[in-house]
Amino acid sequence: MKRKILIGWMLAITSASHAQTAADYPIRPVSFTQVKLADNFWLPRLKTNTDVTIPASFQRCEATNRVKNFEMAAARQGKFATTFPFDDTDIYKTIEGASYSMSLYPDEQLAAYVEALIAKVGAAQEPDGYLYTARTIDPAHPHPWAGMKRWEKERELSHELYNAGHLYEAAVAHYQATGKKSLLNIALKNADLVCATFGPGKLGVAPGHEIVEMGLVKLYRVTGQPKYLQTAKFFLDQRGQYKGYDPKSNDVWKNGQYWQDDKPVIAQKEAEGHAVRAEYLYSAMADVAALTGDKQLLAAVDTIWNNMVSKKFYVTGGTGAVPGGERFGNNYELPNATAYNETCASVADVYWNQRMFQLHGDSKYADIMEKVMYNGLLSGVGLDGKSFFYSNAMQIKNSASFAQTEPARAGWFDCSCCPTNLARLFPSLPGYVYAQHDKDVYVNLFVSSTTSLKVGKQPLQLTQQNNYPWDGGLKFTVNPDKPLDFNLLVRIPGWARGEAMPSDLYRFAGPSEQKVSIKINGKPVQYTMRKGYAVLPRKWHKNDVVEVTLPMEVHQVVANAKVQEDLGKVALQRGPIMYCAEWTDNHGKATNLIVPPTTAFATSFQPNLLNGVTTLTATVPAVKVDEAANTISTITQTLTAIPYYAWANRGKGEMTVWFPAKVLDVDLVTRPALEREQLK
Repeated sequence: MKRKILIGWMLAITSASHAQTAADYPIRPVSFTQVKLADNFWLPRLKTNTDVTIPASFQRCEATNRVKNFEMAAARQGKFATTFPFDDTDIYKTIEGASYSMSLYPDEQLAAYVEALIAKVGAAQEPDGYLYTARTIDPAHPHPWAGMKRWEKERELSHELYNAGHLYEAAVAHYQATGKKSLLNIALKNADLVCATFGPGKLGVAPGHEIVEMGLVKLYRVTGQPKYLQTAKFFLDQRGQYKGYDPKSNDVWKNGQYWQDDKPVIAQKEAEGHAVRAEYLYSAMADVAALTGDKQLLAAVDTIWNNMVSKKFYVTGGTGAVPGGERFGNNYELPNATAYNETCASVADVYWNQRMFQLHGDSKYADIMEKVMYNGLLSGVGLDGKSFFYSNAMQIKNSASFAQTEPARAGWFDCSCCPTNLARLFPSLPGYVYAQHDKDVYVNLFVSSTTSLKVGKQPLQLTQQNNYPWDGGLKFTVNPDKPLDFNLLVRIPGWARGEAMPSDLYRFAGPSEQKVSIKINGKPVQYTMRKGYAVLPRKWHKNDVVEVTLPMEVHQVVANAKVQEDLGKVALQRGPIMYCAEWTDNHGKATNLIVPPTTAFATSFQPNLLNGVTTLTATVPAVKVDEAANTISTITQTLTAIPYYAWANRGKGEMTVWFPAKVLDVDLVTRPALEREQLK
């Protein structure tokens, strides 16, 4: 009898995973399993992630006792062997990344290792579904952040539901990539406990570190069981209900802002508090709004997005300016010297903007996603695939008195959320390239690839070829089985239309001199624009070719005058890539370089530099300090700029993203011997 029930449940879950709910995002991404990459920029990075990052993450989870925690929890004896109660999630995130990766690069040895690890996770689960090694190992002496009872410190410290959320995300990825339910069964057992514990008339809490809400929504989509969606919404609705905060306090911990818990989510209007938690919350708000049609929730997440993009967003795509609390600051508070920009926040920002695109079909969300991916997120991992930034600096100076974040990458961190977050995001990239709504087929990212989908019931293959982001020439080959009527929507990036940002936070200093051109089968075509997309309606035939040419000018970027740190300064952008100057290309310094408005840049692709990059060069003034003579002068030298994502791969030294436009704006810092020694 039990076997029949189990088989019935498995059939139900399989059919539910392919069913569409009554309400959901109007625009659906084409699944990562349906997109095959052939890209010169991203594919090598995904291969490095598979060959280096994921194995290194698993190895470090073993070496740092993260795996041992599960083994001890299964034995119900020992002592929690790592620092944080959320260390379990590093295993979940790496399993998620490995699952995505195996859809790109099948690997029997990796698959076997993952299944063995899943077995250890399952053995650590308590009979009722509870899964939290920081308590299960020794319930009488749990981690200090956990409290003596389950969930009692969930609002602030325990991360019990945070762990659960990453478990759910990993389980769905593993199921979708492999078709296996080994991890999904564990996740569903835990989720059933969560749903039985929390809800109206039961325990109520706003999870201290969001992501369980996103994970529950994914389980709802896979199973079709309403309780998972209902519990996700319940957690959202719990925000702003806690009476223990002081609303008059300016302390973000005491007033609840750090946890996005100072007011109900539908009343929140600004991106606030811990940036990673916040962007996971906003992603969940978008999910629940799409699935329930909650207009208040939709209005709130729209308002928060507008606030972030117009007032709290770095030119490199980083978010979370303030180191204290890893959080958003005040409007226009975007310091360079102490910029935090946690890598995990960039990961969360990609998730959020993908969801906003699915809600609204507007290219501005894909524009932001692209900016984050090619800049603030990609900088988080070194070219070697095993060195990482936790925070992503905007400026590094040769000065012991200069307050700054990380000047060099590290192999691992005690809190290693960022490396494992990157390990799971990179191989999911194929799922962000294309999307569909009825007869509209969207191209969001320019990544050489082939996808197979259906318009109506008719099969369609779409192939794109390019050398992006170094070249603006894009080629799309359309291959329907038979003539097919649909709309191809190609994103025309804001930067190709003369817009640095979909807000007034940043702008290009001068107008664009080149225009976008589109040809079909070699003939120029007129096209209409819809929300930033070139709409190409047509009855398409086999081997129809679309060619799009995007202008790849070098732009000087100027910040809104309310961003005090960037007054009188410019940043450099070409295509989607933001640039920086690094010490090794500029006579040992970078913060003494000046970029006047009339500066003309030359571009050159350097195949042997930093795994192949296009550099920018120009003749500019530079401030020279002669310590011996105690003099300051301005000399002329060549400025060489590299993509921001590629900095810190050649040793430690100065770097800057923002350049003063005039000599009087240069912040001079000398380099006495003591400071030089401290840099070594």
